[in-house]
Amino acid sequence: MSVDTTAGKLDSVKWVVVFALLAAGVVGNSYFSSESLLYRVLGFVAIALIAAMVALRTTKGAAFWNLVKSSRTEIRKVVWPTRQETVQTTLIVVVFVLVVALMLWGLDSFLGWLVSLAIG
Repeated sequence: MSVDTTAGKLDSVKWVVVFALLAAGVVGNSYFSSESLLYRVLGFVAIALIAAMVALRTTKGAAFWNLVKSSRTEIRKVVWPTRQETVQTTLIVVVFVLVVALMLWGLDSFLGWLVSLAIG
């Protein structure tokens, strides 16, 4: 198994730019606190998107994007349960939880009765 240790030469600079953009967004949100919330949110979203685009240009960002794409492919392969299977499974879980709750309540009541007999 070979590990690629040659990261992009400018990756560290790109990460500094990403963090600087995000910090500028946070500071800008505080600085422009008298402006409308909508404008501040839109401004921060725009800055975050630019920061994400810069981050995706790094080696780790590209690896993350490949992971996202392969995850989407795997999700498409999943066989999701039907509505009937989901309802049946949910009912089984609810009934099981109620039965265990009743058993624990009974055990707690019995142990409480035993302790009350022991201490008078």
